[in-house]
Amino acid sequence: MRTAADVVALALAEDAPWGDVTSEALLPADAAADAQLVAREPGALAGTGAAREAFAQAARLTGGSLDLLELSADGTRFAAGDVLGRVRGTARGVLRAERVALNLLQHLSGVATHTARFVEAVAGTGARVVDTRKTTPGLRALERAAVRAGGGHNHRWSLSDAVLVKDNHLAVLLASGLDVTAALRSVRAAVPHTTAIEVEVDRLDQLDAVLAADVDVVMLDNFALADLAEGVRVVRARSRALVEASGGVTLQTVGAIAATGVDLVSVGSLTQNPRTLDLGLDTTVAA
Repeated sequence: MRTAADVVALALAEDAPWGDVTSEALLPADAAADAQLVAREPGALAGTGAAREAFAQAARLTGGSLDLLELSADGTRFAAGDVLGRVRGTARGVLRAERVALNLLQHLSGVATHTARFVEAVAGTGARVVDTRKTTPGLRALERAAVRAGGGHNHRWSLSDAVLVKDNHLAVLLASGLDVTAALRSVRAAVPHTTAIEVEVDRLDQLDAVLAADVDVVMLDNFALADLAEGVRVVRARSRALVEASGGVTLQTVGAIAATGVDLVSVGSLTQNPRTLDLGLDTTVAA
C-alpha cells in the first residue's frame, strides 16, 4: 500500500524531473519565503500529512531549510478566508512543493467535504456512511483517510482482507450448478475465523440461501426503498448480520435509504468523483 511519502516522492519527481528551472535560475539559493494556506471556500480539511511530507521532501531536494510548518488537523471544518496553515523556509523548497502539496490537499479535502455532506444527511438514523474500492489508483490510503476525516467509515481495504461475494460470483456458482448456501459455508471453513464474509444480493428472493449460510454482512444492491425496508426486516428476523445498502446512492437519496434501518450505506462517489476544493498557498518574501 502506497504511503504519503511514496505518493509525494512520485509526484515531486513528476512535477520537476530535472529540477525547477524557473526558481533555480531566478532565485538565490538562500532566498526565504513565508506562505499561508488559505481556504477560498468552506469545507473539511484532509491531506495534511501528505502536505507536510511534500514540503519536507522538497526542502531536502533543494538543499534548503524548512523553518516552520503549521497546519490545522485533518477533519477541521473551516470557512472561506480561514488560514489553515503556514510554512516558512527556503523559497526554492517552498515553491517546489507548492503545487504537489496543493493538489493533494485540494483533492483530499474535496473527499472529506463530500463525505461530511453524506454523513450530515444520515444524522440520527444510526447508519454509517462507508466508502468503496472505487479509489484513485495509488491513492487509496490517502483517500480512505480523507473519508474518515469527513466523518465516514472505511469498507474492506482490498480484495485480500475480507470476503465479498458479488453478483458475478453468484452467477458463476449458479452456472456451475453449485448450491449457493453450501458454497458460502465452504468459504467460512476456508478462511480464518476473523475474516468477515459479506454477500451482495439484488433481489429479495436471494436472501434465504444467503442467510442460511450465516454470513456477517448482507449487501442489498440497487433496491427500491420498500424492498430495502423489507430486506432489513427479513435479515433482522433471521440473522445477526449487518445490512448494507449500495448502488447509485446520492446526497438526495441517502437520507431515505438510511431511514429504512440499514446499518451501512456504501457510496462510491465519496472517492470516485468529489469536487476538488479551492485552497490557495499565498507566498510572500519572508522578513
